[in-house]
Amino acid sequence: MHPIDLAAKFALFAETWTPKIIGQVDNMHIKIARIDGVFDWHAHTDEDEMFLVVEGTMDMEFEDRTERVEAGQIIIVPKGVSHRPASVDGECKILMIECAGTLNTGDNIASNKSVATPEVI
Repeated sequence: MHPIDLAAKFALFAETWTPKIIGQVDNMHIKIARIDGVFDWHAHTDEDEMFLVVEGTMDMEFEDRTERVEAGQIIIVPKGVSHRPASVDGECKILMIECAGTLNTGDNIASNKSVATPEVI
C-alpha cells in the first residue's frame, strides 16, 4: 500500500504498444502503455476497457466514428465493440483498467502487437 508514481513508472520503459501492469484491484489490472501511431482493429468479446490519457492526445476509432481523448480524459469501450486506438501528434501515454488476462489485441490474435503476458513493473 504505497502511492504509485506514474511518471516514475513511465520512465522505466520506452517501447510503444507494450502494456505494463502497475497494480491490481480485485480481478482488474491497472496497466500503462506508451502509444505512437495506430494500433490494430480489435474487440474484446467478454471485457470492457477503460482508457485514461495521462499525456498527449489519443483518437479512439470506432467503425462509425472517432472520439478524441485529451490528457486527463477517459473513454470506456464496452465489450464486443470494435475499436482502434491511435496517438495524435506523436507519443501518447495511457493508463488502462481491464480484467486480468485481457489480451491487448482482443479477438485479433494474429496481430504482431499482441502481448500475452504483460510485464509487472
